[in-house]
Amino acid sequence: MTLTLKEIAELVEGSIEGDPSKSIHGIGALDSANSNQICYAVSEKYKDSLKNSNAGAFIISKSLKQFCHRDVILVENVYLAYSILTHKFKVIQDIKNFNYDHQLNYPDSSVAANSAIGKNVNIGKSSTIGVNCVIEDNVSIGSNSIIESNVTILRGSQIGNNCVISPGAIIGSEGFGNARNNKKWSSIAHLGNVSIGNNVSIGANTTIDRGSMSNTEIHNGVKIDNLIHIAHNVIIGEDTAIAAKTGIAGSTIIGTSGASSAIVSQTTLIISG
Repeated sequence: MTLTLKEIAELVEGSIEGDPSKSIHGIGALDSANSNQICYAVSEKYKDSLKNSNAGAFIISKSLKQFCHRDVILVENVYLAYSILTHKFKVIQDIKNFNYDHQLNYPDSSVAANSAIGKNVNIGKSSTIGVNCVIEDNVSIGSNSIIESNVTILRGSQIGNNCVISPGAIIGSEGFGNARNNKKWSSIAHLGNVSIGNNVSIGANTTIDRGSMSNTEIHNGVKIDNLIHIAHNVIIGEDTAIAAKTGIAGSTIIGTSGASSAIVSQTTLIISG
């Protein structure tokens, strides 16, 4: 999807200061966006990031205009404008892309006959895809990994070597984010992915949400029990163990500062991001 600043401004009911014909190919974070992407900022907390960002354009309020001297779209409600724009860049899985056993060519791995596999899916040597799985487009699964029955791995997710994904797990589901529009909610489409390292195990009926713009990251050696929810943009450091019925809120970071690993106890725990 490519939109001009003029098209974006019309979509979010904003005004342009800059080149209306400038092409935008996606949405990025302030610290990692490139010149073909647009970013947003909601407060003066991000004034230095605005000045230093490589983004091609920005969605901001008039109060932040003094900190940004490039192409901008000025709006009243920045977060709402961002939520509306995300849906223009969201990629929906095309069900016509799914193939089944007799249509597939994975000679070095085992795929159950009734599992649906999307396009551009890489399945490494000696990996197994169990019964009734759904593997969407552009997923990568490393070598010697086991994807057990009824697992759904949504588009763009990356899974390393020697991983075990237990039955009913969902990898790459939509994160929970909404902007307020008067008394209504406007949902935010999540455009990042899920990145899972090597030697990771994920328990039954666990859900890991995709990131909003950057990825949700599960690093090497992590052990995740059953019935766990990991929200968007969470980062779980190497060799962390998380027991059942744990909920981890968006943008939380566990086990990556100082210590090489962490243990989250077997209680219902909400960790605020």
